[in-house]
Amino acid sequence: MRAAVITEPGGPDVLKVMEVDDPSFGPDDILVGVKATALNRADTLQREGGYPAPPGSPSDIPGLEFAGVVLEAGDRVIGMAKGDRVFGLLGGGGYASRVVTHHRMAIAIPDGWDFIQAAATPEVFFTAYDALFNRGNLQMGESVLIHAAGSGVGTAAVQLAHRAGAFVFGTAGSAEKLAGAAELGMNVGINYHEQDFSAVIKDVTGGAGVDVLIDFIGGPYWDQNIASMAVLGRVVEVGLMGGGRVEVELGRLLAKRLQVIGTGLRGRTLEEKLAVTAQFKRHVLPHLASGSMKPVVDRSFPLEEVAEAHRYMETNANFGKIVLTVD
Repeated sequence: MRAAVITEPGGPDVLKVMEVDDPSFGPDDILVGVKATALNRADTLQREGGYPAPPGSPSDIPGLEFAGVVLEAGDRVIGMAKGDRVFGLLGGGGYASRVVTHHRMAIAIPDGWDFIQAAATPEVFFTAYDALFNRGNLQMGESVLIHAAGSGVGTAAVQLAHRAGAFVFGTAGSAEKLAGAAELGMNVGINYHEQDFSAVIKDVTGGAGVDVLIDFIGGPYWDQNIASMAVLGRVVEVGLMGGGRVEVELGRLLAKRLQVIGTGLRGRTLEEKLAVTAQFKRHVLPHLASGSMKPVVDRSFPLEEVAEAHRYMETNANFGKIVLTVD
């Protein structure tokens, strides 16, 4: 099969498309011919040598999601057959023309969707749903601040929070991204280059703060994040793009009775991932299939241009997902 392989730790040019052995599959697995996959920040970290793949996933082939067609099914597979169009989450290996996954991790692609839409969906909607509702316990009528509202996870989180009846704040680095997030249901947009988001939240909420905060930045935002929180608020740390070290004044957490919750999907057990997949199918997929929510795709690149796709992601210019087409 063809795959984009990390030949050594480094920049985008260490990714080379080459022929590698096909993956083997067991009785509970399906072999999928991949039509599209998508980029995630975890891929760039893995490429640089800073985010090793979990056990059972290829160490040198990134890619956390797939969309394609079932080529073969194991003896114990139920409900899926050769030729079915499916998409889903992976621990790695998605930058390839074939992947193997447990059949219960695969989801039927909605009618009318193409493979690019399907590939842009799993990682961002699984992550956003889990962060907002499983970790953040977001409730109807509460308020939420979503950092990087123009990112893949950000665009998914804005839609999910809006659909759940929350008042949505979002940050982004340009007027264009804020306008796009507003179309998805964001109530108040904040340009982090021009505004102090904690001051905006204090002003709009009358000093009350937000109930839930979804953060991808980490250390540089810590003080402003805590200042933005309401009493009994929940800060959910999804990423650490700005760094992971902070000096914490614990009294601020005690005074507001705050919770700070870390989360991540990639390293979870199969059972945990199956549970989130079931939640997605039950609570999110019907809205996506009906068109009331949507995966947001910025642009796509062929697999052979994977290095250029990584360079583009590192400019932070994208609004929504960057997709790789494989066939």
